[in-house]
Amino acid sequence: MLQILLQKYDQTEGLPIKQLIILYTLLQNHKYLCPVKLSYKLDDIKDAAARFWQAINNKKVIAFHGEMGSGKTTFIHTLCELKGVKDVVGSPTFSIINEYYFSDGRIYHIDLYRLNDEQEAIRAGVEECLYSDHICFVEWPEKAPGIFPTDTLHIVIEVINSETRHLTIPEK
Repeated sequence: MLQILLQKYDQTEGLPIKQLIILYTLLQNHKYLCPVKLSYKLDDIKDAAARFWQAINNKKVIAFHGEMGSGKTTFIHTLCELKGVKDVVGSPTFSIINEYYFSDGRIYHIDLYRLNDEQEAIRAGVEECLYSDHICFVEWPEKAPGIFPTDTLHIVIEVINSETRHLTIPEK
């Protein structure tokens, strides 16, 4: 663990008036140094999804945060299409987990919206998918935050207007 002490000093007496300790642990070594932002119009979603695949460096578990109707499922559908998934890609709101196949493996599309807690997610088999070494796209990850691998990539999708979305990878 690395510990950094930041101090703000009083200008007249030179004494510390405020201290802030920042702790960096091994759990934080997967985070970006600054946010990665990607804005796209719905007409250009395929280009945005292609750039996204290049930007995520083979991450397996990607958690999508965003309000209802922000376009999480639509973006995931496009990501699957670019991977060559031939299955019908739809929202797993009621099934909890959809499984798709492509030439290099399998993709789990998980929607935790209807779940109440982590125990319910575990009983539904979500944890098995997350640790399977297959690609996992998870909508509403805040419903069961404690079950995700430490190297999960968290994505935020925001609605800018009816045609534009803003996708952010908060930090690495």
